Amino acid sequence: MAKYRFGIDIDGTVTDPATFIPHLNEHFDKNLTLEDIVDYDLTKALEITEKEFWTWMQKHESMLYRKSIPAENAREILHKWTNQYELFYISARPDHLFHITQDWFHKLEVPYDHIELLGQHNKLEAVKEHKVDLFFEDKHDNAVNIAETFHIPVILMETPYNQMTVPENVYRAKNWLHAEHIVENIFVPSPTTK
Repeated sequence: MAKYRFGIDIDGTVTDPATFIPHLNEHFDKNLTLEDIVDYDLTKALEITEKEFWTWMQKHESMLYRKSIPAENAREILHKWTNQYELFYISARPDHLFHITQDWFHKLEVPYDHIELLGQHNKLEAVKEHKVDLFFEDKHDNAVNIAETFHIPVILMETPYNQMTVPENVYRAKNWLHAEHIVENIFVPSPTTK
């Protein structure tokens, strides 16, 4: 029997959207909370240049991704779904971080069928290539573009930085328990056809 295939972003979706904040606060001498991050572009909250941010990011990215904290209930719900759905992770992380990413999935026992690191934010080609039936995302424009291009449901994990309006087939989820509820209303597990 064919299974529905879920496309799932990693950072800010499977990982807690606040996971980088303590590291950013320490390095840039800030006292930010997730509520202060009202724009996906972190340079705005940090009041630094893009060059400063990316210099810091490249120096610390391996550590940041190794120490990422999973979002509450994400692992448990993804485990529940392993027999019902295919779990395809599609991330903007650079490809050279594949082994660090895969190690994190193994260490934290996060189930997966496929992991793809694109090295950029445009996920449309990957969504098309993998014939994804539903996508999980935290970046507003990605969620909207995927939903509008492929006419599939997208679950937008709610954060202070993605509060802009969304089309009908983008569902806002307050957390992973809410996301699970949305999925149950959209899909009947184990369909006979895709």
